[in-house]
Amino acid sequence: MRTLFRCAALVVATTTTALLTAVVPAHAGLEEDHPMGSQIAKHEGHGDQRIAIDTDPDAQAAVYGIDVSGHQGNVDWAAQWHAGKRFAYVKATEGTGYTNPYFAQQYNGSYNIGMIRGAYHFALPDRSGGAAQANYFVDNGGGWSGDGKTLPGALDVEYNPYGSTCYGLSASAMTGWILAFSDTYHARTGRWPVIYTSTTWWNQCVNGDFSSTNPLWVARYASTVGTLPRGWSVYTIWQYSSTPIDQNEFNGAYDRLQALANG
Repeated sequence: MRTLFRCAALVVATTTTALLTAVVPAHAGLEEDHPMGSQIAKHEGHGDQRIAIDTDPDAQAAVYGIDVSGHQGNVDWAAQWHAGKRFAYVKATEGTGYTNPYFAQQYNGSYNIGMIRGAYHFALPDRSGGAAQANYFVDNGGGWSGDGKTLPGALDVEYNPYGSTCYGLSASAMTGWILAFSDTYHARTGRWPVIYTSTTWWNQCVNGDFSSTNPLWVARYASTVGTLPRGWSVYTIWQYSSTPIDQNEFNGAYDRLQALANG
């Protein structure tokens, strides 16, 4: 997610960190590029961004990574690797009308530096069906391969950037939408997508239980992961900060991250 969120359609954003280059081009459809967690931060707050977590990859029973979107532009993957990041998720698509223009640099660059990487899709459940968006995602970079370095795709489902919190859907209808996305992704790739969300949004907008199939990626910008969304008793990934770029902790040692990639 971007630390500073601007609503104009023409944006040039730069960061003060040396870990990445973040230049956003004036391309058509920028208003359709919502980074992961941007709406969670807007509605729930950024929390304490001074969270101190030891990200030494050799000292923890956890693995640290980042997620990026078109707002980060061409990422300096060598710098991220030297900062201890060992996995990355890259935004591929949003709805059925947006693809990340930096996807190739980000997705291939993270892989080439040695990271385990995956792609994510920002859901717009009021625009088209879950199956249609899953197919669009897979067709535009969101697939999976059993190469040991590719994570299952992630479904980013959070607050509506354009209107009502739950996209005008009942909890049962939203559950059906997510199920259609998940089942279609599974049929196309053989993997269940990771579900990224926040506890507050999920418990308000969804009444189904996906814990038996879909790994949970929970967003909470605090020093602890807190209460998990309804249905899950364990999380797989925790997005704990958005400074200076989205920061994530995998809940397990490196061999467990490899196991998630291998399926």
